[in-house]
Amino acid sequence: MRDVCPHNRPINRAPTLKLQYLTMRAVNFCAHPKMTDKYAVIGNPINHSKSPLIHKMFAGQTGQDISYEAILAPLDGFAATIERLRNEGYKGCNVTVPFKFEAFQLATQLTPHALVAQAVNTLKFDGDTILGDNTDGTGLARDIQFHLRITLNNKRVLLIGAGGAANGVSLPLMHAGAKLTIVNRNVDKAQVLAIRTSNKAQELATSQTSVQTQISGCGYDELFGKQFDVVINATSAGLTDSELPLPATLFASGALAYDMMYGRVTPFMKFAREHGAAVVSDGLGMLVEQAAESFFIWRGVRPETAPVIEALRKFQ
Repeated sequence: MRDVCPHNRPINRAPTLKLQYLTMRAVNFCAHPKMTDKYAVIGNPINHSKSPLIHKMFAGQTGQDISYEAILAPLDGFAATIERLRNEGYKGCNVTVPFKFEAFQLATQLTPHALVAQAVNTLKFDGDTILGDNTDGTGLARDIQFHLRITLNNKRVLLIGAGGAANGVSLPLMHAGAKLTIVNRNVDKAQVLAIRTSNKAQELATSQTSVQTQISGCGYDELFGKQFDVVINATSAGLTDSELPLPATLFASGALAYDMMYGRVTPFMKFAREHGAAVVSDGLGMLVEQAAESFFIWRGVRPETAPVIEALRKFQ
């Protein structure tokens, strides 16, 4: 039976029902809008950071819907800042000085790289889990092997320093097959790092995977008479234009000299050019590659790094 009006004309309910259906669909769609995933880099100071620009280029290149910002955390407020970000729905963050060691303590789950480094530069938030990783070493190894096209396998590699930067790269260098020597003014620190790295490398090795475990720690006086294929400066000497007590005969034929600092020619780089290094590089490629590894951890997509490195070179 059809509804009729008082004037005995049929009432057409179809437009009303259709409107109600469309309204319901609109309400349901608006109730579940696609949210942009939020990320950040946290440090103090932080204004100098290139990370927001790098991740903006990564996102544009891969089509990932993310935001990425630089956040200045109070020196005594890192944990509170992380709690706030998690409450606000952030998916993860990068961590820079001076908070990498606090990030290591805060993480509820740690990767092998983070365990050796005892410092974290990448956090991923997943429910109650805070995954902590250190992507510095992966970034360094990828820059040397893929951009500079220098193999690390069976190469004599000297890592200068035993602080946070060196701790972050020792294990990936061993995984790349380097015969690693760590030199430091405090010889004990160099030896402790060498032992910790060797133990973790052997722990991770399986019957199907062989890992180079030739590693040692020494003082600068033990370098005389030795030569290396790759020499990596992981100290902060470049910040103060300080020279390192390195022998003039340190660099083997065709050697690479790599300073983990970027944006300037350091005394180490000048020394290397004057004493036989065939290739001299700063750490800009490492910066981009470690960021790409963080991006991959968060998004499951590995961005192309070469165009980003080229773009940043133009800004220098």
